[in-house]
Amino acid sequence: MARRKAGNGSVRLRKDGRWEGRAVIGYDEKGLPKTKNVLAKTKTECIEKLNRRKDELGANAPKPKPDLTFGEWIDFWYQTYSKPHIRPSTAQEYESNIYKHIIPVLGKMPLTAVTTEGLQKFYTHLKTAGRITRRDQFGAGLSDKSVRECALCCKAVLEQAVRDGLLRKNPAADCKLPSKKAKEIRTLSKAEIGRLLFQAKEEGFYEMFLLDLFTGLRRGELVGLR
Repeated sequence: MARRKAGNGSVRLRKDGRWEGRAVIGYDEKGLPKTKNVLAKTKTECIEKLNRRKDELGANAPKPKPDLTFGEWIDFWYQTYSKPHIRPSTAQEYESNIYKHIIPVLGKMPLTAVTTEGLQKFYTHLKTAGRITRRDQFGAGLSDKSVRECALCCKAVLEQAVRDGLLRKNPAADCKLPSKKAKEIRTLSKAEIGRLLFQAKEEGFYEMFLLDLFTGLRRGELVGLR
């Protein structure tokens, strides 16, 4: 997967070793940016090409529409900037955050009306009442990890809006996020291991579970064995 380097704006290193940059050359009828790609052998050369493109536009640089909604922008960001460069498993997490949590609450808000205070209230809502399913089991609020994922997604989305000339500054930059907490690991007791292996034997998975207990293989590594 090609990764965008932090702080490089719309410049990224491709799989083939070349650098790719995006320059906004206009906006469509919805107010979404239309971009032109430039390619170069080095990052410096790529940035120079982007700067020349901006200089060519000069005073004729396009202006975005003021009524573009946050929902329209985050959907465009995901489909255009994010999804083509992430793994399917990561895409599922992004889609859950964007389409189940973020857009239903913030989607109709004009992009230019998104504020730090509004985002902070949204993160608090996720923490206290943002869970959609299995509330009886886990409570009404999302975990700190899930809130952080939604917040970091919003931050990336709004940072791209700044790069594309839709916003002057990123309102998510100064938001306070839940702290990262290391998940406490609970080991199985001898009695629990015995019950687990007994049930595994009954269902035909004894060898698999026994191997995992003694090696600590990840699930993907374990089921990939032949």
